[in-house]
Amino acid sequence: MITEQTTLRAIALEQPSTIRVFENLHLDYCCGGNRSLVIACAEKGLDVSDVVARLQAAATVKHFDRDWSNASCTELIDFIVLTHHAYVRTELTRLLPMAEKAARKHGPTHPELGQIHRQMEMLADELLMHLYKEEQILFPYMQSVERQRAGEASPTEACFGTVQSPIQMMIHEHESAGALLDSMRTATNGFTPWDGACPTLTGLYYGLDMFEKDLHKHVHLENNLLFPKAIEMEQELLAAR
Repeated sequence: MITEQTTLRAIALEQPSTIRVFENLHLDYCCGGNRSLVIACAEKGLDVSDVVARLQAAATVKHFDRDWSNASCTELIDFIVLTHHAYVRTELTRLLPMAEKAARKHGPTHPELGQIHRQMEMLADELLMHLYKEEQILFPYMQSVERQRAGEASPTEACFGTVQSPIQMMIHEHESAGALLDSMRTATNGFTPWDGACPTLTGLYYGLDMFEKDLHKHVHLENNLLFPKAIEMEQELLAAR
């Protein structure tokens, strides 16, 4: 049952088909997912009754994507790395030169493009390091904990105490990336190219819009599914010692 007091996170987890509605309305169900629907709608100036109706309608639609709620940590990690991490690397490589070109060509008359270029560089620096830390340190530790829990491996000592410490850092970095993209969306009137904009600018804005949508799904899988599973598994192992 979706109500005005239900959190965005709970709705997205229980009814994945509602994610399309969140994306269309630019409601952050990942980093900002712990807010109630009524608060999130108020922040965006949306009619909460109308949004509830749209979400309830979407929840009745059969959803053909995989339900990841019962997936193992290893399954989630494999999917995240092969799908979302690969997408981030590919798209940043493609979009950065487009942002630089658009700023150089149109910056004098559209100063927001200088901001977009700078923020794209910041986003790339932050996200590429973020992916490295997840793939080289955090994710392997989570997989080792899962193997320990299944009796398939010996205990592994972490360099960071409990897994909650790096997870909090990853969540903070997710929020930083989301804030950069939200700032870019605001500066570009929702990634809307002006009349007569060149193909490069149009492609850049479309690419940024798609990048933001993918990042929301990416962060949702980590913040709302993978990270809680890893914390729960580690706590079970620690309690059993």
